[in-house]
Amino acid sequence: MSRLWPWKPVDTISSETLIWIPDLAADGILQPFAPLLPARVVAPGAPVATLERRVAGETGLPLDCLVCGGTTDSIAAFVAAGVTEAGQAVTSLGSTLAVKLLSTTRVDDAAYGVYSHRLGDVWLVGGASNSGGAVLRRFFTDQQLQELTPRLDPDRPTGLNYYPLPSPGERFPVADPDLQPRMVPRPDDDAVFLQGLLEGISQIEAAAYSRLAAMGASPLKEQVVTAGGGAVNPKWTAIRQRLLGVPVRAAEQGEACYGAALLARQGARQAARKLGLTASE
Repeated sequence: MSRLWPWKPVDTISSETLIWIPDLAADGILQPFAPLLPARVVAPGAPVATLERRVAGETGLPLDCLVCGGTTDSIAAFVAAGVTEAGQAVTSLGSTLAVKLLSTTRVDDAAYGVYSHRLGDVWLVGGASNSGGAVLRRFFTDQQLQELTPRLDPDRPTGLNYYPLPSPGERFPVADPDLQPRMVPRPDDDAVFLQGLLEGISQIEAAAYSRLAAMGASPLKEQVVTAGGGAVNPKWTAIRQRLLGVPVRAAEQGEACYGAALLARQGARQAARKLGLTASE
């Protein structure tokens, strides 16, 4: 992204307002879309302006409707989880394993696919592994997972030391396009095999947060909030909590639309404070 859309802070004091560098051929790459980019970039949730009359007429929205800075769906889902302090994190356990950590320090590393987004006064640092729920789907159905979960024993590690991957290649926390999946030997007991897979994914999660800290991000502390299908498995949560060394809980809210609504409320409150009103007014 930075090759195509280079940016710089307006000054060394304010870290909230960014501007695009008007270079249409950065690094020799022609950028015909550059004139379409806004001259001013605002933080997510920052109030921008009310609607122009033309836009209000086209959309049917009131003229006093306030437009606020938006964000991506994944970041909106992070906001929905209610994580607010540096060192707190959200792990998404879907088909892949994605980690996002609030950090006072920006961290970017293209080799590992690590990137940072500005969120308020801190940075949202994230990375994703190729491991995750897609591996479990290769071996078990939903019904099998439900039947086997009660037989798992988080307090008795299997020692299988798996690195579960759906196919060769990993991006984070190990950057190796040729890394081979490690899911052998397979025990005769499917419950032990499942626990070994869950332990392997959890070890990757712990290594991911350790890698972010080694890159300069704020160290993991206090808690990890979990989103995605894996958040509902209490035995997996116990395994992860043991390996991460911090409390782990499921997100009460995880929908991107909820996070977007929180950002809109934040913008309304900021605008109201400038006018000396309450948000409800």
